[in-house]
Amino acid sequence: MPDREARGGTLVLGGGFAGSYVARLLGKRGATIVSLENFMLYTPMLPEAASGTLEPRHVVVPLRMMCPHADLVLGRAVAHDAGRQRVQVETGEGLVNLRYTNLVVALGAVSRTLPIPGLADYARGFKSLADAIDLRNHVLRRLEAAAAAPNETHRERELTFVFVGAGYAGVEALAELSDLVRDALRYYPSLRETRQHWVLVDAAPKILPEIPRRLGDYAAQQLAGRGVDIRVGTTLEEVGPHHALLSDGDRILTSTLVWTAGVRANPHLRELGLPIDNRGRVLVDGTLRVDGVPHVWALGDGTRVPNEATPGEFDPPTCQHALRQARRLAKNLRGEPRPYRYRMLGQVATLGRYKGIADVLGIRVRGFPGWFVTRTYHLYQLPLLSRKLRVVTDWTTSLFFRRDIAELGMLGHPQRLGDV
Repeated sequence: MPDREARGGTLVLGGGFAGSYVARLLGKRGATIVSLENFMLYTPMLPEAASGTLEPRHVVVPLRMMCPHADLVLGRAVAHDAGRQRVQVETGEGLVNLRYTNLVVALGAVSRTLPIPGLADYARGFKSLADAIDLRNHVLRRLEAAAAAPNETHRERELTFVFVGAGYAGVEALAELSDLVRDALRYYPSLRETRQHWVLVDAAPKILPEIPRRLGDYAAQQLAGRGVDIRVGTTLEEVGPHHALLSDGDRILTSTLVWTAGVRANPHLRELGLPIDNRGRVLVDGTLRVDGVPHVWALGDGTRVPNEATPGEFDPPTCQHALRQARRLAKNLRGEPRPYRYRMLGQVATLGRYKGIADVLGIRVRGFPGWFVTRTYHLYQLPLLSRKLRVVTDWTTSLFFRRDIAELGMLGHPQRLGDV
């Protein structure tokens, strides 16, 4: 089995938000990134990719462009030998050992699921670019199914969409996709009298519990004003191919259930022999060093990160915190390690076309100003000028032209040569 040295001595496991920014900020010092994909997904823009406002390729950044001084190995870490300072990686060409001076673990998180009957079989996730594209195609297929339905009950079932999880992902995805359906229905004259039913379900007593109450209430009012059926203090009990059973006893007829109820640490972290807590997160000290394992650091959604600015609390799994952790860790790798300290500047979210909420440095805005602040913030954080310009072009185009409603479920599934 071949051995290779990580470029610059730094090996980064994970090409997501946290890992890619560490490699980028190390600059010419270099690093080697191990990732299953050759791109970094800018997850805050995922709802707009799902609705077609943004071209899906424009919400990802190629790692080789983002980190020009880093090497990239497409694969997955399957074993870690801390004593010999090497990681075994499974690639498409077989196994390879990568030796390191410093190891950075940033494997992120995956969707958190619960043992709910039918959830794994009939629900759709919303965590990756593939999830977003699949959900867009599925929603557009529901319109075609509704147009071909033999009766009104069947049509209403196809136009009922249930989202479980009222955090950022669930609220923004519902808002964007409801805009997509509303715009698309102009091309379905037979469905103009059919009732749409959008349902937002969460066990918490209010939606968007992470943000100030006044902004959360405004978001709820906006969604309710658009006809969204908000069910707080409610859980999902069962999912079937054409129904969702809620804890309030309501059995909703639907062909679409989207699960956005939180995340959990990547389960592959357990294969690396690192100390983890009861939630599967890697344990680190204030400088982001892994407890008791020399030369190993960790950050991001799969790590329990203490924050000097909020004693006794740990960072939530957000892109904003992952970026600040990456900045501190890159500095610690280049010089004398110092504790991570970051006080959140604010929180932003979009609520569909021209509506949003933002809490920045204690200044709270909503409506069009909130929408504008949210978009401006995401554009600022998106790496590479070329990607920023592509996103601005998409946004500008959407102001003057109607939304595209092509369903492209065949992408990535070409017909075999010779098949008819």
